[in-house]
Amino acid sequence: MQISTTANPRPVDDTRLAEILANPGFGQHFTDHMLTVEWTPQEGWHAARIEPYGPLTLDPATAVLHYAQETFEGMKAYRHADGSIWTFRPEQNAARMVRSSQRLAFPELPVDDFVACVDALVEADQRWVPGSEGEKSLYLRPFMFASEVFLGVRPAQHVTFMVIASPAGAYFKGGVKPVNLWLSESFTRAGRGGMGAAKTGGNYAASLAAQREAIEQGCDQVVFLDDQEFRYIEELGGMNLFFVHADGRVVTPETGTILEGITRASIIELAGKLGHAVEERKFSIDEWRDGVASGEITEVFACGTAAVVTPVGELRSPEGVTPAPSSTELTMQIREALVGMQFGRAEDTFGWMHRVV
Repeated sequence: MQISTTANPRPVDDTRLAEILANPGFGQHFTDHMLTVEWTPQEGWHAARIEPYGPLTLDPATAVLHYAQETFEGMKAYRHADGSIWTFRPEQNAARMVRSSQRLAFPELPVDDFVACVDALVEADQRWVPGSEGEKSLYLRPFMFASEVFLGVRPAQHVTFMVIASPAGAYFKGGVKPVNLWLSESFTRAGRGGMGAAKTGGNYAASLAAQREAIEQGCDQVVFLDDQEFRYIEELGGMNLFFVHADGRVVTPETGTILEGITRASIIELAGKLGHAVEERKFSIDEWRDGVASGEITEVFACGTAAVVTPVGELRSPEGVTPAPSSTELTMQIREALVGMQFGRAEDTFGWMHRVV
């Protein structure tokens, strides 16, 4: 893919950039440039370009505004101590976007082109990647949307793929701490045959009412159950779950109606290398509660791009409170291994890191 570049004539000055990178928060500041590629049936993917970051102009009849045909990814770029910049398993994000595209009736952006687009924007805005201290990074948001102007329920004939970037601070500013969870008994996130495994905004929109309920109950995140029996654990509003047993086994809910997280897949491989048998299967809410009560479940943790890995504290519901398990030993071992690889502080024995600059 040939990508043209038009440099921003008014980039953020160095003094202001230093202020931003000192305390970037999350999703509040955006880099000097953005990447755009367009698709039509006649031309395929074309007009790939990097240009100054700025607002989009959309016709009121743009299809995505009415039929929600869109997908996205979330990933990060990390600066290592030697100044080099890396991403973590970008080809897996690209492959997942292909799967999401298939579910949303989008054209498929080839994996190599996806990675090349992300690399190009990171290289263009490399000064926005924070230093290697702490866990700051450059958050990357590739996304695709139906940009054809029409009203009608059919796949769009004009599609736009973009990448934007935003510096991100450490998820845990005061050190890693457990997150408390609220069990939703009113909402489900997805059903079999639905879009649960696709990374599309509709899935996140479906989680917001339940997330609001969780916050009202003093919790950090919401836990969803399956839509048929309302018995089996699926995932959180934005993270996957793992359950560590006293004999060392690790169980995570099976895929099919949940998002196939890149961090989740990495943990499955890493835990196996650490000597833990990993099971992907149905896991019921009763198994969670009874396992913690008996001591059979010694750790529960959640994972995702933003937090990487976080211990789970209390599980709250109208039926009462299930306390936090007794340990976070494996949780923190896995977290330190992943973060160490991402920031170049530990050996990447899996070949997961991808050098950009």
